[in-house]
Amino acid sequence: MDIWELIAFITYFVIVLAIGVYFFIKSKGAGEKEYFLGGRKMGGFVAALSAGASDMSAWVLMGLPGAICLMGMGQVWISVGLIIGTICAWIFVAPKLRRYAIKAGDAITIPEFLSNRFKSKNNTLRIICAVIFMVAYCIYTASSISACGTLFETVTAGFINKTWGMIIAAAVIMVYTLLGGFKAVCWTDFFQGLLMLGALLLLPIVALFVMNGADFAPLGTVITPENFFNPLSSGKFDGTSIIDIISGLGWGLGYFGMPHILVRYMSIKDEKEMRKSQITGSIWTTVICIMASVVGLVAHNFFGDAINSGNSDQVFIMLSRAIFPGLISGILISAIIAASMSTADSQLLASSSAFASDLYKPVIRKNASGKETMIAGQIAVGVILVVALLIALNPNSGGIMGLVSNAWSIFGSAFGPVILLSLYFRKLNYTGAISSIVTGFVTSIVWLFVISKALPAPLSSLYEIIPGFALALIVAIVVSLTTKAPSKEVTDLFDEVSKMSSKE
Repeated sequence: MDIWELIAFITYFVIVLAIGVYFFIKSKGAGEKEYFLGGRKMGGFVAALSAGASDMSAWVLMGLPGAICLMGMGQVWISVGLIIGTICAWIFVAPKLRRYAIKAGDAITIPEFLSNRFKSKNNTLRIICAVIFMVAYCIYTASSISACGTLFETVTAGFINKTWGMIIAAAVIMVYTLLGGFKAVCWTDFFQGLLMLGALLLLPIVALFVMNGADFAPLGTVITPENFFNPLSSGKFDGTSIIDIISGLGWGLGYFGMPHILVRYMSIKDEKEMRKSQITGSIWTTVICIMASVVGLVAHNFFGDAINSGNSDQVFIMLSRAIFPGLISGILISAIIAASMSTADSQLLASSSAFASDLYKPVIRKNASGKETMIAGQIAVGVILVVALLIALNPNSGGIMGLVSNAWSIFGSAFGPVILLSLYFRKLNYTGAISSIVTGFVTSIVWLFVISKALPAPLSSLYEIIPGFALALIVAIVVSLTTKAPSKEVTDLFDEVSKMSSKE
């Protein structure tokens, strides 16, 4: 165990907790809008990096570089899908969603926005959304906690095992989320986003300089398969390659329905800051995905066959330790914990706001004050985190990547189509929205556990977000066109938002 590496790691946690304490003191007495959405006053750079960091979990620093190092460029399609998806979301969803949320009763959560968009006093949609949020976020948060546990065990050389590492990480995340709310989460995500960006820019560049040195020798035998650099995987445009490419690109659909990212769009202060966010967020995600892939390629030539399926997800850590002294490698490794924690805190806050604003206040305690609602959300943070921790502790939970892909598909399928249609389809009605959400949610789960197992290869490996998203989109349109049309009040609101200038 390198003491300097451990010092850097502990320092990172102290800084994260300090941010939470700072915003707790600064925002003491603030209401639920301030706690859950930062008072809709977030700056462009902070909102952009917060959205990016809350999206990119430990997968981007562990799973992606390891997969590319081991199997080659055929593994880049998820990154390509994420880049396309995030750019499209910033351009087509972010500005209009922000305007619409303000006009639709100054909504602070996605379920509240959808209900207000249809001028409905029926709580069915909000309840369904809140329940799906809590189920999916328990799964999603579990992946981040699991990654944190692995990192604790790695950095402390087993002195703190994975179980205690998960417990410690969960406690730290809960403390700063409960203390500072949305602003604390956004600002920690902002710094964590910078740390991730710096680490991914620095590590492969310095590694290339080291590898170009006269005395450098790979740590293992470098064996590069014939199609290692071919993004079509096997080098043939066969069925497997096509399904892999489609599934990878399908990850981009998730951005249209990811609540913890969508609320970042809603929190931005004004149109000027929105434009900053669009540029910054798109560039950040693009650079992160590209450089994570570069790390995998560099590690392939640095370690050779010393990398195998048992240690491939450790290539970022191994490369950091091989090149830098303990203090610097500790800072770089902290970027992985940053990726995990920035995702978990955002998910916790989004799920707690959904419980408090969309379930507790409208259904359980209709006369609850703002303070009581906020406390209910804080209690929900603790409950969800405990459930997520129990899932992460289960050895049969499916691993980091499996948990992430399951939750990502649920959100993308359930909410992606209805968010897009709510912004661009004038005839979407309340019944169509509910039908779409339920269809996407059910299809994603049924495809994963039933249909995919009954299909022949390569169709059996198709990512469930694709059929889930497509079917939910079709159902929303068909149901809306065959049931009662939305009221004039609803269509007038849609027309008003559509005609709004991008200038405020």
